Amino acid sequence: MASLKEIKARISSVSSTLKITQAMKMVASAKLRKAQRMVGGLDAYKSALYDILARVSAFIGNSPLAGAEASKGKVAVIVFSSNTALCGSYNANIYKALSTRVALLREDGADVVIYPVGEKVAKMARKAGLDVCGDYIHAADSLSYDEMATLAQFFMDGYTSGRFSCVELVYMHYYNAARQSIANRTWLPVTGGFGGGTGPVAEDDDLIVEPSPEEVVEKLLPLVMRTDLYATMLSSNASENACRMIAMQTASDNAEDLLAQLRLTYNKQRQQDITEELTDISNGKLG
Repeated sequence: MASLKEIKARISSVSSTLKITQAMKMVASAKLRKAQRMVGGLDAYKSALYDILARVSAFIGNSPLAGAEASKGKVAVIVFSSNTALCGSYNANIYKALSTRVALLREDGADVVIYPVGEKVAKMARKAGLDVCGDYIHAADSLSYDEMATLAQFFMDGYTSGRFSCVELVYMHYYNAARQSIANRTWLPVTGGFGGGTGPVAEDDDLIVEPSPEEVVEKLLPLVMRTDLYATMLSSNASENACRMIAMQTASDNAEDLLAQLRLTYNKQRQQDITEELTDISNGKLG
C-alpha cells in the first residue's frame, strides 16, 4: 500500500488538475455564451436574406453559382475543427465524417481537395495522406466575418471559373449546449433550399421587385453565400465550446470522485498507522 506521503502528493496533484479543469470549463462556458449570442444575432439576418431570396427563387437557376450537384471533377471540401484539444470527441468525430465523405467521393471518381479551418483536422488529414490546401487555421478562433467573406469569395470564384466542380462543407452543427451533430452538405453549386415563409413571387403577386428578380439574385446570392459560410463557422465554434465545456465538467466530476477516494484511503492509512504505533507503544510498556 502507498505511504501517507505518496497519497498526500497524489491528492495535491489531483487538486491542481481539478482547479485547471474547472477554470477551463468556465472559460469554455463564457466563449459558448458569446458564440450563442453571435449565432442568435445572425439568425434574424439570415432569415430575412433567405426570405427575400425565396421570393425570387425561380430565377436562381440563371446564376453562375447555380447548377446540378456534381460528384466528379475537382471537389473542394471545407472542414471546420478546433485549434486546440481537450474538447472530447469533437475533432475525432469531424475527422471521421470527413474520411467517410472523402472515400465516397473518390469512389465516384472525384479529385478531392481538403481546405481545413482548424489545426486539429488539418494535422489528421495530412497524416492520413489527404490532399490538404490552404492555411485557414487562424480563422477557427478569429470569428471574423471578413475572413469568411474572403474565403467564400475564393470558392465562388473557383466554382464559376471551373476550378472546382463542387464545394462541400463538413462541420459540427450547433443546436444547443447539449446537442450538436455532424453536418455534411453541398455549398456550391446552389441548388435551392432557401426557406422562406412567404414563398416565391407569383404572377398575381402585388410585390414589385426592383430593378428585376434576375438582378436581385445576382447581387443577393453572393451575399447569402458569404453569410452562410460565416454562420457555419459560428455554429462550429459554438459546438466546439459546448463539447469542451461538457468534457471539462466530466473531467472535474471524475477528479472530485478520485479526490474523495484518495482522502478516504489517506484517512484509513493514517488511522492504521496510528493504531500500529499505539500497539507498539503498548507492547513496549507491557514488556
